Amino acid sequence: MKSRRRFVRERILPPLAAFVVFVLAWQALVWIGGYPPFILPGPLVVAQRFVEAVVDGTFRPHLVATLAAILVGFTLGATAAQPTGYVLARSRLANRVLSPYLVAAQAVPILALAPLIALWFGTGLLARSIIVALVVFFPVAISTLIAVRGIDRRLLEMARSYRVTRRQRIWLVEVPAALPGIVGGLRIGITLAVVGAIVAEWAGGDVGLGVLINLARGSLFDIPLLFATLALIALVGIALYTAVLLVERRIVTRG
Repeated sequence: MKSRRRFVRERILPPLAAFVVFVLAWQALVWIGGYPPFILPGPLVVAQRFVEAVVDGTFRPHLVATLAAILVGFTLGATAAQPTGYVLARSRLANRVLSPYLVAAQAVPILALAPLIALWFGTGLLARSIIVALVVFFPVAISTLIAVRGIDRRLLEMARSYRVTRRQRIWLVEVPAALPGIVGGLRIGITLAVVGAIVAEWAGGDVGLGVLINLARGSLFDIPLLFATLALIALVGIALYTAVLLVERRIVTRG
């Protein structure tokens, strides 16, 4: 009981209080500035529009499309990034050869690549997933690289003294030791995956939360719906981050 109260006091109340302060400040700004809803809607107006969009099904197809791109792209990007990060950490040659290209690729804005990918692969799930995977790849690869390089050398020396095979060393020593850093990179990656999905939908597409933002500010001119969509995107990011965090705690605790 005490641990639960402490959890609520330390983990739940601070962000909840910050959210209340944010909403009150937002509402005060609308009142003081006298902004109309089509310029800056108040939180009550946005909340009402959010509920309406949930009830009438406005969000559903766009949310499903965005989640699909996030999950597929995140899986592809993270799956490719982790072995790449390991190779970069363990091979000086690979590090020297690949690092400049990885940095150069990361320096190119995804907004510049997204239209090209949409042109080559269309505007469906494949193209959006590729864009998400590109956004996720670099931070997860670098996190894996840093985690592997940070493994205590004494663990590796102990493994050598027991004459374990390379595969055994990787799976029994290196992966468990680097796991917290690797999963920490996945937390960064999942939040960036949300950004990548929205960028992909802006670049081209007929469905998705990014498309709904464009519709709300454009043809519909429904600014409360725009803010409600932004709130939904934020909730998606928080939910996915929390899911990865829970998985991390479960894996690391077992490890």
